[in-house]
Amino acid sequence: MTGRTTDRIERLKRERNAVILAHNYQVDSVQDLTDYRGDSLGLSRAATEVDADVIVFCGVYFMAETAALLNPERTVLIPERDAGCPMARMTDPARVRQLKAQHPDAAVVTYVNSTAAVKALSDVCCTSSNAVEVVNSIEPGRPIIFTPDQHLGRYVAEQTGREMILDRGYCPTHVRIRPEHIIKLRRLYPDAEVMVHPECRAEVIEVADVVTSTGGMLRHARETEAPALIVGTEVGLVYRLGQENPNKEFIPATTAAVCPNMKRITVGSVLRALEDMQYEVKVAEDVREPSLRAIERMLEIGARPAGAQR
Repeated sequence: MTGRTTDRIERLKRERNAVILAHNYQVDSVQDLTDYRGDSLGLSRAATEVDADVIVFCGVYFMAETAALLNPERTVLIPERDAGCPMARMTDPARVRQLKAQHPDAAVVTYVNSTAAVKALSDVCCTSSNAVEVVNSIEPGRPIIFTPDQHLGRYVAEQTGREMILDRGYCPTHVRIRPEHIIKLRRLYPDAEVMVHPECRAEVIEVADVVTSTGGMLRHARETEAPALIVGTEVGLVYRLGQENPNKEFIPATTAAVCPNMKRITVGSVLRALEDMQYEVKVAEDVREPSLRAIERMLEIGARPAGAQR
């Protein structure tokens, strides 16, 4: 990345009244460009608070789509239109309708790693940061359909004790992390703590010290006294962890935990997005309204006093 390129991006941001949002899994050089970087929940909230005409969203498509849902009056751009999420493609409206027909009394809780069309059939969305809180907000005794991530759903069911009908989706990046990776690294780094993402397999979660979202990992890394941490999520987070905690060591659980779709976005594609105002993300109005309600319910739950239910 050259100084000339970053200068052009900064100039175009001023001219377009644009901001750049990026997920923690983006490549280092893209993370360095951003006005805000975070996990899915943080980015969802940031998208409602930015003072800009244009949002350049550096993440996978469903994230930019969520920003577009929350900001119908703004232009939302994704620098690489093919930056999709395999998990989001593992369920569709037909699958959700089938589950609802089989369990007509169930509430549908949908992970934000999903399409707007799936969110539109849901009662409420969640992120990995607030999935337990969202599920706890559902009236006691009511069964819950959880889509699309089976691993996050299983973890939340264990944490809440709620009856959950789990969908079949999963994150191909997180399932590359295996318990033997953690066990080997514990031997090499006996003083290290292990923190893993709840999208990981159950057997990985069992050998971890901390199970949390990327935002939770960032907080835990700041607060813990452990000199080293084994990081069980996409490797892009390690860059930010090191930036914010230079006196601690961060070891990826496996260097194979790379999301190729997140890595599609480059500094060059961010520049092209701003130069050519490409690629705009839009949501059809008949889908936008019901999917927006599910997202807004999620954000509302996070703003309630502890113990409140919908």
